[in-house]
Amino acid sequence: MHKKRFLKKIVRMETFILLIIIVYCIVVTAVNPAFFSVETLFDMLRSSSGTMLLALGVLLVIISGGIDVSFTAIAIIGGYCSVKIMLATWIDNIFFGLLTASFIGLMLGLINALIIHFFKLPTLIATLGTSSVYYGLMTTFVGTSAVNKSHLPKAIINFGALNLYKVTSDTGSTFGLSGFVIPVAIFLMFTWFVMYKTMLGRSIFALGSSEESAVRVGFNVLLTKLFIYGYMGFLSGIMGVMSIAEVNYANPISLVGTELMVIAAVVMGGTRLSGGEGTIFGAVVGVVLIYLFKSTLVFLGLSTSWNDLFIGIILLISVAATSYQARVRNRQNLIFTE
Repeated sequence: MHKKRFLKKIVRMETFILLIIIVYCIVVTAVNPAFFSVETLFDMLRSSSGTMLLALGVLLVIISGGIDVSFTAIAIIGGYCSVKIMLATWIDNIFFGLLTASFIGLMLGLINALIIHFFKLPTLIATLGTSSVYYGLMTTFVGTSAVNKSHLPKAIINFGALNLYKVTSDTGSTFGLSGFVIPVAIFLMFTWFVMYKTMLGRSIFALGSSEESAVRVGFNVLLTKLFIYGYMGFLSGIMGVMSIAEVNYANPISLVGTELMVIAAVVMGGTRLSGGEGTIFGAVVGVVLIYLFKSTLVFLGLSTSWNDLFIGIILLISVAATSYQARVRNRQNLIFTE
């Protein structure tokens, strides 16, 4: 019995991805020892922080049985509009900017939930449509002109430069642990608490397994969807500000097309696309693997085009393995589907 449990833990996708990360790091370090450094670690933490926030929201959406592709548009709108509002009101405060962006994201996410619930639309189609509507409204009524560093609010520039801990290398260059890890840590803990310590978390898993069964058990499906998509929008708004602070440039098209990368990271970590199953740890290691490929191929002397190849192969393996495990589990429980 103990041996079977051990084997089940070994074959979990998040464990498999973690093993890939460890082996890959060993290979890269052997080829180029410069990779194994605190500077590389801090740089990866900074660059992946925004995506990590989005992955938490995407995780809940997929567990609930949905697919949201509007979160990058919401992130763009939240971040860009917050900058415009800060400049227009002369309120140069990072907390005001984050609250503004998160509120905008929350409202747009709630609209997604209401449309999905009351019109009974497939989540992919609904969010694909709202993504275009939201972005179109922003470009029509807010504008599309980029805001460079010289015109950005100082609070956002300072937020991007904030370091919790600084290190000086042998060459004299200074680098540090970005302040971006603060919101990531806060929402990692909050998401974990919601998923595993509340009835709301149970309703999210139940909704992904079967919406009809969730209703029969007594869960409020509407409130659950409002939380899921509202939370997704909330995190997207914060990520929008972080993405601007990272590069000191507010570009209203900067995140377009990156939503599939975030979804792929969550799925690679073992989250089942059909819903009902997924872990925070799996989403985290999925994001880490993607950014590991993005930032280390140069150490191996490979072009960035190899990044898509590696991610695609691992994604296919992950989906196939998760599907196979689900079929085996269904057979063991005498559940047969076409």
